[in-house]
Amino acid sequence: MVRLIFLNILLALNVSAEDIFGNPGDILPIKSYSSNEFLSIKKNDNFYRLVPLPFDKQGKSIIIENKTITINYKDFGESRITIVDESMVTLSKQDSERVYAESISIKDALGTFTTEFKPSMEFINPVEGVISSRYGKKRFINNKPRSPHLSLDIAAPEGTEIIAPENGKIILSGNFFYSGNYLLIDHGFGLLSSYSHLSSINVENNAVVKKGEKIGEVGSTGRVTGPHLHWTVYLDKVKINPELLLKQDFLNRAL
Repeated sequence: MVRLIFLNILLALNVSAEDIFGNPGDILPIKSYSSNEFLSIKKNDNFYRLVPLPFDKQGKSIIIENKTITINYKDFGESRITIVDESMVTLSKQDSERVYAESISIKDALGTFTTEFKPSMEFINPVEGVISSRYGKKRFINNKPRSPHLSLDIAAPEGTEIIAPENGKIILSGNFFYSGNYLLIDHGFGLLSSYSHLSSINVENNAVVKKGEKIGEVGSTGRVTGPHLHWTVYLDKVKINPELLLKQDFLNRAL
């Protein structure tokens, strides 16, 4: 009898499972029975949980809401840059300790998002400029392999205005070794975005910002080869492709 029940459970799981494929850095809407615990949208009286696909799980599968999601392999190309100041590439013990402490503060901040407000998922471009490096590229610095580039670089003249692409709250700011002048915005329900290499910061910690409000200016602080905005977007602590958020109704097209 117990064995029969177990087999029935396995059969039910297999029947309800649905194979889905997506690219690393994508956000997939997966039908859900709950809209409170995770970032979700509503469409045709159904709730869809927004699921980020991690870059480092290419060729592997994750199971969400009893659905199997396989993350495709994708070649995003490569990016090679040269940093003249070798001390910014091969770190001293003191700088390594600083970088580690800063990484912990960012990690802690990413785990403190609010559920008091919810993003509309209708982002606007944070800065006018030219995309100089896209999400997912293999990164080489002074011909040495580094972590992949899981952000969007937008080159623009020093002092170019940077605006908040969505409503949110400033939960971390400061000057960091790699990132220079840095901001982290909490948009709610696990969606956050960060802004690096700013020449100036125009908002304070805990400030609530509106979409389109100026938050800083483009600069070349930290480890850079020239002035640009290094824009990173996180969902559930997973770095996703920021360009997706700029495509009009990108989620509706996936439903």
